[in-house]
Amino acid sequence: MDESLQFILDAQSDRLTMTELCARNGVSRRIGYKWLARFAEEEKRGLANRSRVPHSCPHRIRPVLGDLLCEFRRSHPDWGAGKLLKVLRDRHPEIEDWPAASTAADLLARRGLVHKRRRRHPHRHPGVVSIATTAPNDLWTADFKGQFRTGNGVYCYPLTIADQQTRFLLTCHGLLSTETLTAKPIFERAFRVFGLPRAIRTDNGVPFATTSLHGLSYLNVWWMRLGIIHQRMHTGQPQENGAHERMRRTLKRRAVKPVQRTCARRQARFDAFRTEYNTERPHEALQQETPALRYVGSPHAYLSTLPTIEYPGHFLVRKITDAGTFRFRQHLLSLANSLVDQHIGQKETDDGVWSIYFTTVLLATLDERDYIIRG
Repeated sequence: MDESLQFILDAQSDRLTMTELCARNGVSRRIGYKWLARFAEEEKRGLANRSRVPHSCPHRIRPVLGDLLCEFRRSHPDWGAGKLLKVLRDRHPEIEDWPAASTAADLLARRGLVHKRRRRHPHRHPGVVSIATTAPNDLWTADFKGQFRTGNGVYCYPLTIADQQTRFLLTCHGLLSTETLTAKPIFERAFRVFGLPRAIRTDNGVPFATTSLHGLSYLNVWWMRLGIIHQRMHTGQPQENGAHERMRRTLKRRAVKPVQRTCARRQARFDAFRTEYNTERPHEALQQETPALRYVGSPHAYLSTLPTIEYPGHFLVRKITDAGTFRFRQHLLSLANSLVDQHIGQKETDDGVWSIYFTTVLLATLDERDYIIRG
């Protein structure tokens, strides 16, 4: 400060030019003129060093907002910063200075409310066609989450069904087994409430598929009779149903633990999770909207009476017997037990080669030279 004051006195004496004066004191002309301007405004006080702290900080969060954000994160530990801010803005419209999502995420990390996970590089199978939907009910995804024991030692198998386009969780129901007898009523209830989808995507496990011809099971035969296309994933490729797998991870965190005493108590947790997931939890793929705001029921209503299967006039129509067989050219051929009492259609596509259809699905081919059915 003393050097700055001496610079001002020398400048007022007019003995040296500004260039000579700045060179003599080892400062630039910009600094010299700055000292003169400050001395003219505030006299000696203007020569004191000033703080370099910025007047405003865009990354600073008011303490009351920080506490509110952290408290809401503790009640929803699996929600990201974007979801938390979306809901808080709707609940507190009087607050205008909400931070950016990145700033909120940094605050949560500093407070120890974010657990870092190892980043995984996405693996994309080169031969798999990606799921492409344009409207609700274009595709439903379904899966069993995996069994676990309740407090009384009974196994629970949660069946989840979701809409791919809107991420709407249609049902989450704990069953006592994965058999068709227990799974079919859950799908029937979903069809009655929400209508019929165009297609359903599942893995290759029971009861969705079997090791028989074309993976036919009693459940997917029923779907095909309803006009629903069954899409099956490749074996060992869960990323082909990635959105459903991500939902199940959230389900495991929020509704599976801690273990409940009975299946009834467990179902109450599932119902509460479904309500929160559909109506409260914003979804990044939906621009932070909730699935309930996007989902609408299907225009194709469920009818308890199955529609009659109609084949073109040039098809040979055969009925499958109780043993899963049908008769062709005096030969009794085995097809699939899941097609009992169903009608199949046969069309000759080459000399002595017949294509076997069920509804519009090509199941297999039959060669008259050896009468072997090939899938």
